[in-house]
Amino acid sequence: MAETKYNFGMIGLGTMGRNLLLNMADHGVPVAGYDINPDQVAGFEKEGEGKPVKGFTDLAAMTQSLSKPRAIMMLVPAGKPVDNVIENLLPLLEPGDIMIDGGNSHFTDTVIRDKYLDQKGLHFFGMGISGGEEGARKGPSMMPGGDKQAYLTLKPIFEAIAAKVDGAPCVTHIGPGASGHFVKMVHNGIEYGLMQLIAETYEVLRKGLQLGNEELYQLFKQWNEGRLQSFLIEVTRDIFNFRENGSDQYLVDRIKDQAKSKGTGKWTSQVAMDLEVPIPTIDTAVAMRDLSKYKTLRTKAATVYGDLPAALTVDKAEFLEQVEQALYFSTIMTYAQGLDLLYRSSIAYGYNLNLAEIAKIWRGGCIIRATLLNDIFNAYEKAPSLEHLLLDESVAGLVKESESGARSVISTAISAGIALPAFAASLTYFDAFRSERMPSNLIQAQRDYFGAHTYELIDKEGVFHTHWTPLPGKP
Repeated sequence: MAETKYNFGMIGLGTMGRNLLLNMADHGVPVAGYDINPDQVAGFEKEGEGKPVKGFTDLAAMTQSLSKPRAIMMLVPAGKPVDNVIENLLPLLEPGDIMIDGGNSHFTDTVIRDKYLDQKGLHFFGMGISGGEEGARKGPSMMPGGDKQAYLTLKPIFEAIAAKVDGAPCVTHIGPGASGHFVKMVHNGIEYGLMQLIAETYEVLRKGLQLGNEELYQLFKQWNEGRLQSFLIEVTRDIFNFRENGSDQYLVDRIKDQAKSKGTGKWTSQVAMDLEVPIPTIDTAVAMRDLSKYKTLRTKAATVYGDLPAALTVDKAEFLEQVEQALYFSTIMTYAQGLDLLYRSSIAYGYNLNLAEIAKIWRGGCIIRATLLNDIFNAYEKAPSLEHLLLDESVAGLVKESESGARSVISTAISAGIALPAFAASLTYFDAFRSERMPSNLIQAQRDYFGAHTYELIDKEGVFHTHWTPLPGKP
C-alpha cells in the first residue's frame, strides 16, 4: 500500500498551529504537524481523529511525509526560534520547496530570511495571521506577502480556510518582500489603539458614571448592535458578564491592572517614527501599557495626589450618547492613522499596497474586524489613490457627526481628573490634521535661533537663516 502523503506541514502545534491544521483538514486537505512536545502531538491527533491528519515528533519524518513541492509553515515565537527552525529544516528540503513564517516576525527579519532562502533555491513568504485560536479554527484573516508564485500554489488552501465576508475569503496577496508581516504589524498597532480606547471608555463609565458590570454589559451589547459593532466590542461585552463557576464576583474586577504585550505595537510606533508618520493614538496606547506596569509607583502617587475622581454631574442618557460618539470618532482616527502608515510605507518600501483589499480582508476573521471597515473599504475602492482616509467625503460625514461627542466627553472627563489619553490624542490629531496653518513656524524660528537650522518662507523661495540675537544698543 502506498504511503500517505500530506499536502501541508506545520511546525509548532500550539493553539494556533493545531487549529489551522484542523481547519485545513475540515476542508479535505491532508495535513501533518510537528512538535517537540509529544503531548501536543497526541492532542492534535486526538482532536483530528477521523480526519486526514498526522502528528510527528521527528522533524525529518514529518518533512518526508509531505507531497512535493513541500509546503511547511512555522508557527513559533518570533526572533531566534524562527532562525533555528529554518536551519534545522534546510538539510531536509529541496529546491522548489515552500517555507512560510506564519508568526509575528519583525518585517526586517523577514527581508533577511527571504534573501537567504532565495539563495538556497527555496520559496519563502511571511504571512500575518489574525483571529486568535477561534479564528484559526473557524476562519482567520491572513496577510501573505513575498513570493507570489509560492502563494498562488497554496492559494486554494488559504482561501478555503479563511473567514468569508459576503462570500469573499479574507486573504489576499499583500505585496512583495516583507509586506505581509508589515501589514500584520500595523494591524496589531491599530488593535493596540482600539483596545486602549475601549479601556478608557470603561474608565469614564466606571469612574465617571459609576456603572456596574451588568450595566456595562447591557451598554456594550447595545453598541455591538449598532455602528460600533466589532469583535473587540463583542468580547468586551462578554467580559463584563463573566463570572467563574462558583464565584459571585466578576472576573474582570479581580484582574491586575498591568497590561502586557508582545511588541508589535511598539514596532508599529518605531517604524512610524522612522518614516515620520504621525500615529499618536497608537503611540499613546503603547505608552499606557507601559505606564500600567508602574503599579507600585502609581499606588504611591495615589497616596500623594489622591485617586478618587468625583462622579460626573451630567445627564446620564445624554452623556452615554456622547461616549458612543467619542468612541466612534476615535475609532475612525485610529484606523486612519494606521492606514496612513500603510500608505506611506507602501511608497517608502515599494510595497504597492492595495488599501481597499487590505480593508476588505480585515472585515472578517481578524481581531480588528468591524462594521466600520465596510466604509473604509468603500472609500479606497472608490479612490484607490486616496492620500488619507479622512479626505474621503463619506468618512468625513461620519467624523462630523461624532466630533461634538468626542469634545464633550474628553473635556468633561479631563476636568474631573479621569485620564483619557488615547481619546485626547485622537481629537488633537484631528484638530492638527485639519489645521491649514500649524504653529510649527515658531518651532522653525526657534531651531534657527539656537542652531542655525534655517527655515523657508511662505512668500519667497529659498532657504534662509537669520542672526536672531539683538543688535548692540537694542533691548
